[in-house]
Amino acid sequence: MDEWPDILNKRFPFFEKELLKEIQEKGFLQEVERDEEILQEGQLIRSFPIVLKGAVRVVRNDADGRELLLYYLNAGEVCSMSLICCVGQQQSNVRAIAEQKSLIVRIPVEYIDRWMVQFQSWKSYLMNSYRKRFDELLETIDSIAFSNMDERLEKFFRNRFQATGEKVFKGKHQDIAWQLNTSREVVSRLLKKMEQKGLVRIYRGRIDFSMLTDR
Repeated sequence: MDEWPDILNKRFPFFEKELLKEIQEKGFLQEVERDEEILQEGQLIRSFPIVLKGAVRVVRNDADGRELLLYYLNAGEVCSMSLICCVGQQQSNVRAIAEQKSLIVRIPVEYIDRWMVQFQSWKSYLMNSYRKRFDELLETIDSIAFSNMDERLEKFFRNRFQATGEKVFKGKHQDIAWQLNTSREVVSRLLKKMEQKGLVRIYRGRIDFSMLTDR
């Protein structure tokens, strides 16, 4: 990809030139389509993804296949959960799915520690990523423990807008229910209430939540 160096310089202006060169030489680019799986649960991680364009959602699945949304990865962000698995040489305990068409760079696991010793900017980048993901996981736990489902549903749409810039959810009520770890009936009932309040518009196969983001 011809614009490969330009993308790196734009996303990581704080990286040393030598580090940017290393990423270009050691990493490999991957274009992923919407809903394409990037990481699987139980997969032995040999490389970890950094998002250059687009957005990726990171989730956990229960035994029945229901998703629990943990956080989104936006352009310039790395999946800290996969990094932890890499360092511990463990299998992945999360799934990562492209929320929209995205461009990622995969970095082989052996460069995590090596670059932390060589480049201060890489060390700071990873430490900041760990902290941000930790805060987001705490927020997810607080939401599950202390928020009503209607509050969680509104937060789901707001977080989606912040991650993707999209104001329309394309999918079924069941898709939302899986990510919020609840039932389709509950989601449908709450969406109907939100529509009555003028917060969303419900169509077949899509939900317009622009009214929430414009408030």
